[in-house]
Amino acid sequence: MNRSLAVFASVAAIGSILVLSPQTSGAVEINTSAKTSARMNVNAKMTTAAIRTQPHRLVVQVDVNDPAIMNLALNNVSNVAQYYSEIGQKVGIEVVAFGPGLHMLRDDTSPVKTRIKSMSETIPQLTFSACGNTRENMSKAEAKDIPLISQAKVTKSGVIRLMELQERGWSYLRP
Repeated sequence: MNRSLAVFASVAAIGSILVLSPQTSGAVEINTSAKTSARMNVNAKMTTAAIRTQPHRLVVQVDVNDPAIMNLALNNVSNVAQYYSEIGQKVGIEVVAFGPGLHMLRDDTSPVKTRIKSMSETIPQLTFSACGNTRENMSKAEAKDIPLISQAKVTKSGVIRLMELQERGWSYLRP
């Protein structure tokens, strides 16, 4: 008797979920196969992704003066931009450089400035932010003005910029 009640309760719960589900469309087919269930979930996710209207947003941190890390960051940026372009979705990407990573955006020391120029021409949704605090400290330490590449915009604080973008829902990457 208790088993019958448990089965009835389970069927009723499944029925309630299906009736209340916003993804249900009229006819409902109940299939207990895990494979079918997984396939339905994948299809639901793909449908949601296909109708996405908001652009994806990625912020990339560069805080080391290492050409390999700088190139890795730019590879990640390129791959993300290419992926979303291929599936017809928009993406905004911002690279934030601070501390020793500011060398990435310095006109006099950047090992990747030619690549940044080229990428900026082909990926219009890509921006580069240079930490103003780091630039000011480097200027004092080197007793000269620190020139930045033309693609860089100065933000007061690189760390604060990262925080603010993440608070607005941007995805974060540190290569």
